[in-house]
Amino acid sequence: MDLKFNSSRKYISITVPSKTQAMSPHIKSIDDIVVLGINLSRFNKLTQFFICVAGVFVFYLIYGYLQELIFSVEGFKPYGWYLTLVQFAFYSIFGLIELQLIQDKRRRIPGKTYMIIAFLTVGTMGLSNTSLGYLNYPTQVIFKCCKLIPVMLGGVFIQGKRYNVADVSAALCMSLGLIWFTLADSTVAPNFNLTGVVLISLALCADAVIGNVQEKVMKLHNASNSEMVLYSYSIGFVYILLGLTCTSGLGPAVTFCSKDPIRTYGYAFLFSLTGYFGISFVLALIKIFGALLAVTVTTGRKAMTIVLSFIFFAKPFTFQYVWSGFLVVLGIFLNVYSKNMDKIRLPSPYDLIKKMVDLRKSGTLAQTV
Repeated sequence: MDLKFNSSRKYISITVPSKTQAMSPHIKSIDDIVVLGINLSRFNKLTQFFICVAGVFVFYLIYGYLQELIFSVEGFKPYGWYLTLVQFAFYSIFGLIELQLIQDKRRRIPGKTYMIIAFLTVGTMGLSNTSLGYLNYPTQVIFKCCKLIPVMLGGVFIQGKRYNVADVSAALCMSLGLIWFTLADSTVAPNFNLTGVVLISLALCADAVIGNVQEKVMKLHNASNSEMVLYSYSIGFVYILLGLTCTSGLGPAVTFCSKDPIRTYGYAFLFSLTGYFGISFVLALIKIFGALLAVTVTTGRKAMTIVLSFIFFAKPFTFQYVWSGFLVVLGIFLNVYSKNMDKIRLPSPYDLIKKMVDLRKSGTLAQTV
């Protein structure tokens, strides 16, 4: 269909393709969000949210258990960077396989941007894994669960976002709840080390930035999750390999792991596989709902990881964990509510008081009649 407007100066032609004209696969799938073969675009927002949350909780709970299990192997604690190298290698392989299964294999995000994302990814995961060689697991979680507030600050400075009172309250509730949740265990077996504190603090800073950077570039370039994983982790693998080679840390790690390859590399493979599945759902959360909600979900997952740690690694229990859990649940509710304020209308205190007064008046009137 052509619409033409003629004048002395202007000629405008608008062409609308007919239904028989086939659109390219790229145009068809530009808004599709596929995670592990599941096309989330076919579902409504609420269903997408629950699928992503279920994926994050299931895979990252196993991931957290395997992470603590690996570092419980005698003599493995000094080789956190080598574990990260193996993890990045597996992630790159998994990302390459997944990328080959989708139609559009083009790289959308510029290489320079990926170099920055890879550096932040190395900082987040490498420093976090290495810190476990100096800190116990609950102490590490105390620091990691504080990243909600840095993510919000990163959103303000990097993306120019503005958060409402519900978002701020959610971040505070979840951070305070998880810190309180892990304080009991850290006091039972404190293992503070200045080196570990510095490492996990740097990892926290990188983690606060990376979610906002990923959200911004994925929305700007409409990149797929598999592309993000493949290029960021493969470049990060090169960074870590060069670092271990220059510091002579590669040889001792390979020698140690070769003594018991089934436990070391076997655990590392399962650790990487569940982590890859988990990060796929996290990236989907970032792309659909934003970095703050994604971090809120992953922070809530940490509470469940601590529970499993108590069950499988025989830690003492106190009711302090129960009250802390309530704070975490409250934080999750506040964040979900803030994202759906137009659908969920909670009455204000003024409305509640007015309603109570009206009920009392109607009751008094009924008694008078």
